Amino acid sequence: MNPLHKPPLDQIAVRRIDLHPNRPTILFLHDSLGCIELWRDFPQQLAEQCQCNAWIYDRQGYGQSCPFSYQERSNDYMEWEADVLSELMDHWQLDKAILFGHSDGGSIALIAASKYPQKIEGVIAEGAHIFVEDITIAGIQDAIKVYQGTPLPAKLARYHGDKTQDMFWAWADTWTRDSFRDWDISSFLAGVQCPSLIIQGEADEYGSLQQVEGIVRGVKGPVEKFIIPKVKHTPHKEVPQEILDRASQFIHQQIAKNAC
Repeated sequence: MNPLHKPPLDQIAVRRIDLHPNRPTILFLHDSLGCIELWRDFPQQLAEQCQCNAWIYDRQGYGQSCPFSYQERSNDYMEWEADVLSELMDHWQLDKAILFGHSDGGSIALIAASKYPQKIEGVIAEGAHIFVEDITIAGIQDAIKVYQGTPLPAKLARYHGDKTQDMFWAWADTWTRDSFRDWDISSFLAGVQCPSLIIQGEADEYGSLQQVEGIVRGVKGPVEKFIIPKVKHTPHKEVPQEILDRASQFIHQQIAKNAC
């Protein structure tokens, strides 16, 4: 994606939950239809449970951030988003962070950890993708039917305003076009040296457990996987306490190691 299309950094909305000076910051990356508000109180709860800070931001084209500055999303948009994340951290004077990414946000987190290892202390990736599967395409096609046949657009507009149409189709059109079928970020995984926790619902309607196994095989740093039975694509909403407990355990382990 053309670097000229990157957003003005001061037009990216961010919410900062600064609870504990001199403690790590968890930086949240939302999914393809998400935003700050749609995380609900999960970041606050995780910050309190970990005694850390939590920063949540709206990617360009989402929530309260500025609209997209491009006509069509390119196939490498997640790498581009990882570059924007690094620039945002510099802009916010945030030297290091633990990334918690959901869906697209999880994939972006893995790329960012690979490209900017000096900035990323750990990754929690929930429902992340590293390649395209038939189940992913089928799930998105089902989502398109819901978008076209239910009040979903009006519900999303509460959070994304007049950016809703562009936001939805940037996701749906990109993932279902023929040229995206070969999208694969496995080559980035070898650069992920930091500890990572890979979370997925066993019944995820957008990806099989091959995504998790591929990440676990590919990363070079310490890695753990957490598969939750009977849970779909959004574990932090479906079984929040389980995710809070497992994520906080992971973060406490990293804090303890860094203190040694």
